[in-house]
Amino acid sequence: MRDRAPSAAGTFYETTSDSLRKRLEWCFLHKLGPGRLPAKPIKASRSILGLISPHAGFIYSGPVAAHGYYRLSTEPAPKLVVIIGPNHTGMGAGVSVWDGGDWATPLGKIPVDRDIASSLTDAGVGELDSEAHLFEHSIEVQLPFLQYSLGEGFRILPICMMLQDADTSSELGSALARALAAIDALLIASTDFSHYEPYSVAYQKDSKVAEAILKMDPAGVEEAVEREGVSMCGPGPVMVAMTAARAMGATASEKLCYATSGDTSGTKGDVVGYGSFVMKR
Repeated sequence: MRDRAPSAAGTFYETTSDSLRKRLEWCFLHKLGPGRLPAKPIKASRSILGLISPHAGFIYSGPVAAHGYYRLSTEPAPKLVVIIGPNHTGMGAGVSVWDGGDWATPLGKIPVDRDIASSLTDAGVGELDSEAHLFEHSIEVQLPFLQYSLGEGFRILPICMMLQDADTSSELGSALARALAAIDALLIASTDFSHYEPYSVAYQKDSKVAEAILKMDPAGVEEAVEREGVSMCGPGPVMVAMTAARAMGATASEKLCYATSGDTSGTKGDVVGYGSFVMKR
C-alpha cells in the first residue's frame, strides 16, 4: 500500500522541515495571524468539534489558517482528524475516501484510519479511491499546520469531494457522525471563499456565507453561495463538517478570522477570500 507523497511542497509551502517550520512560525506571528505560536493545552477537555480552514499558498492564506490551529493547540488533541476538501483536479470519484497508505509532509508521516474509511464506504457513502487525492492540495496543506500545532499521536481520514450538492453533503455528514460516534474526532472543512473578486466585493459576498456558518445552517451555506454568486470552492466540505459537528453535539460556530489575499499580499485588485471558523460544543 503506497504512502501519499507531498504534491504541493515547493508550490504551496516549503520543501524542507526547517524552512517549513520557519514558514509556519511566520504564519502564526504575522500581523494578521494570532500573534503567538501554538500553546500547550490549557483546557481539560476539547470543545472544538469542527474547523473551517483555507488552503491557498501559505504566504497568502497561512496567517488566517493559523488562527484555527492556534485555537486547536489550546485544547487536548483529537485522536482522529477527518479532513474534507474539494476536488480541484477533476480526477477520481465523486466522493473519494483515501484508500492508500499514510500521508507524508516535510515534517514526517501521518497515519491514516483505514477502518473508518472502510466503514463509510461499506455503508454506501463515497468510494475508496486514491486517484482524486494524488495531486489535490486542499487536504495536504492542512497537514503541516496539524503537525506543527498538535505534534504526533493523531490519525487522519482524507475525503475529497467533487460532488458538493446539499444532498450529498448531508448524506456524508450524517454518515460521518454515525461512524465517529464513539471516537474522539475533529472535522476539518478545507475551503477558500470568493475567488478573484474585487476586494470590497469579496468581503461583501463572503459575509453572507459567514452568516450561515455562524448560524450553523448547512442549507443556508448553499443558498448564500447560489444567491450571491460566491465562487467558493468548498461549500460541500463546509456543509459536511457542519452537519456532522451538529450531530456530534456542536451548538455554536465562531469566526476567528476573515481576510483576503489582498490583506496578506497587499494587492487589492482581484482577491481570494479566506476564513477560519470553529464549531464547538
